[in-house]
Amino acid sequence: MFRIGNGYDVHRLVEGRKLILGGVEIPHTLGLDGHSDADALLHALCDALLGAAGLGDLGHHFPDTDDQYKGISSLLLLEKVNDSLRAKGFHVVNTDATLVAQKPKLASHIPAMRQNIANTLGIAIDQVNVKATTTEKLGFTGREEGLAAYAVALIQKV
Repeated sequence: MFRIGNGYDVHRLVEGRKLILGGVEIPHTLGLDGHSDADALLHALCDALLGAAGLGDLGHHFPDTDDQYKGISSLLLLEKVNDSLRAKGFHVVNTDATLVAQKPKLASHIPAMRQNIANTLGIAIDQVNVKATTTEKLGFTGREEGLAAYAVALIQKV
């Protein structure tokens, strides 16, 4: 049995925070605001995986009202989501994600993001795809107020 899920996440860009995407710290004057490390890419991916397995969403499993998740690495959240999938008899077939940001340019960081995701999920790097685009200066991402991420994931019951 194959199942597909999608995920979406947005975080505001603010001063005084690191910009972490796909578990990679990216040099930039602004970072993402959030309870955890605010890694929008991994949050969207977690939601896609949880949705595919019918396990709800990230906020249900790791609420921002719970101090144990304050500042946590989203790679750890992805690992916990993967453990939940495996406990239900699923494994990840592939993932595909799109980052939407006007700045900074992300292309040079994508190989490391893909490797982090593949390593965390225990799959090959060619089963993980990450893309980046801008909105041609339109909307909140174009005005550099925030960053968005979309993800889809295909899982299979073993």
